[in-house]
Amino acid sequence: MFSSKSSAEDPSPPPLSPPEFTVDGGTAVVRGHWNLRGLIAAPPDLRERLRSAAGRPDLAWDLREVSLLDSAGAFVLWQSWGERLPERVLLRREQQSAFRRWQAGGIPSVRDGRRPPVPMRRRIVAAIAGLGDHLLAVLALLGQLLLDLAHLARHPAAIPWREISATIHETGGRALGITALVGFLIGVVVSYLSSLQLKTFGAQVYIVNILGLSIIRELGPLLAAILVAGRSGSSMTARIGVMRVTQELDALAAMGISQSLRLILPKVVALVVALPLLVVWTDVVALAGGAVSAHLELEIGYHQFFQKLPAAVPVANFAIGLGKAAVFGLFVALIACHYGLRIEPNTESLGNETTNSVVVSITLVILIDAVFAILFRGVGIR
Repeated sequence: MFSSKSSAEDPSPPPLSPPEFTVDGGTAVVRGHWNLRGLIAAPPDLRERLRSAAGRPDLAWDLREVSLLDSAGAFVLWQSWGERLPERVLLRREQQSAFRRWQAGGIPSVRDGRRPPVPMRRRIVAAIAGLGDHLLAVLALLGQLLLDLAHLARHPAAIPWREISATIHETGGRALGITALVGFLIGVVVSYLSSLQLKTFGAQVYIVNILGLSIIRELGPLLAAILVAGRSGSSMTARIGVMRVTQELDALAAMGISQSLRLILPKVVALVVALPLLVVWTDVVALAGGAVSAHLELEIGYHQFFQKLPAAVPVANFAIGLGKAAVFGLFVALIACHYGLRIEPNTESLGNETTNSVVVSITLVILIDAVFAILFRGVGIR
């Protein structure tokens, strides 16, 4: 048979004795439970009586009959005594530590939660300093990649082919659907809006020039890069951040495995290879959408559209688009890895840095596109 638990194994809490004190001659005897639980059941006039008794300088205080005393009960007595110990007070040794805390520090003052406004000059200096830190970190990451490439050129057997191919499939192959959908819709929209204006001037045949130049040179690379930055860039940052949270990066460092060679290099190489291929795919689908819209709105045949396209758009524009795509892939991967390595081992930092990675990548893509437009403004334009 099994015996039930004894009362020693499951002790019940002692009966509550509310805090109380009585004045007997020239001595105030304090009794009861002077803890948080006991103070809840204290008489309503307890503090007023304490202050009244504390005003008598000839009165001695005896706390030796107090059953329980914690910092809350000591604080009530401390306040009643005018935030000082009476001249004549009898305490047990274990009770002295409860009052020693208030003797040492007193009552902490409540600080104002409002922060003073930061001067604009200091904000600008801090922003410039933060930008400089990011630039130095990205340059250091790029330099490490160049060293890794030099190492792999001397040791081809160490090239992480499996990681590179898996990343190409993840960033390129699995992005074909979304890039095709967005590219087709953009081609339809640009063709439809352009046809409305070309009808006014009777220049319907120039829809091929407008679509070919805008999509192959600008919209195709830009759309593909923005989609990859939002889809694959955020994924790269989050994966590296999760490895930081789960201490996998520390494990790689402890085993002597290069983080840049196994984590960063495959992602950079994969995006540099995959993004130009995605741009070709996006260009083809966007031009097909534009051809459909031109056929419906301007009654331009599909054969006529694609036959006139090579003559309307020089090959240099296609080369510029592929070059931009490779540069976009390089910097999107670098920014994603940079912010991934900056993630601290907590979930809040993971979300913040992933958001920063996407925003900075898209902004940088647009900035690089503007630089290309300025540098090659006279190339491929008839």
